[in-house]
Amino acid sequence: MFRDLISLTDLTARDVAAITDRAVELGGAPPDRTRAGLAVGICFAGPSTRTRTSFWRAATSLGADVINYDAAGLQLSTGETWEDTSRVLAQYLDVLVVRTNGDIRDLRRLAECSELSVVNALTRHEHPTQALADLATLKEVFGDLDGRHLVYAGEGNGTAVALAQAAALTPGMSLTIVTPQGYGVPGEAMESVRQIADAKERVREVHSFAQVREEADAVYTSRWQQMGVAKPDADWLTSFEPYRVDDALLDRLGGADTVVLHDLPAVRGQEITPEVLDGGRSRVIRQARHKFTAATAVLEWCTAR
Repeated sequence: MFRDLISLTDLTARDVAAITDRAVELGGAPPDRTRAGLAVGICFAGPSTRTRTSFWRAATSLGADVINYDAAGLQLSTGETWEDTSRVLAQYLDVLVVRTNGDIRDLRRLAECSELSVVNALTRHEHPTQALADLATLKEVFGDLDGRHLVYAGEGNGTAVALAQAAALTPGMSLTIVTPQGYGVPGEAMESVRQIADAKERVREVHSFAQVREEADAVYTSRWQQMGVAKPDADWLTSFEPYRVDDALLDRLGGADTVVLHDLPAVRGQEITPEVLDGGRSRVIRQARHKFTAATAVLEWCTAR
């Protein structure tokens, strides 16, 4: 029986540290083909450049066979249940990597079949494998993350939720999420983060940069309109303008050693300026590389016997 990765809240701090450490290790050396003979399905309901490619590369690097599905490639599109889909695919696959852009509970229904490992590659609620890539990037830059402070600027989307969970599960790391009023992290998600030991003191959400208490070791932003979902307020962009990451904000929040992260794709000039995205403090491309190392570490962790 293999393990699932649906939400980081299902993992322990030790699990998160082990996956992160392995991802950092893989940043310097390719993996061995230790999963030859395994079959990995990759099912993405929406567009993806990094996550889909990362999991394909991770699975093939480990020696596994891979099959790709699109949104209409499974009978889910014709009404078959998640549970029936899982039971059937377990007869052929060992792992199913899924991006739904929908409810995370659908993935939990898939995971009810203990013979199939299910990996969340993004739902509307959370993006756990992205957060593991983020931790690997930060650990590669700073080493020990104890005492490090990360500032996230922008919408409280699935990336922000997973980042909050990852920070809460990383002892000594603190995170300040700065969001526009009305576009914060969902209350239920923040409450689940606060249930993690001492997370209340280390993970907080505010709506103004004036409320950021500590100097930032890293500043992170994400696309303001994730997954192309339209916002109900036609003038929403006005609310987000003060949260753009530019050189002035970096100088205000951090210092010369402050690094910049972005999960990509970026809308240049919107949530981040091109000068910052391409500048000397940016670790965005290395962060994208760690999507592959994190995906590899996740597949190893899920299928360890």
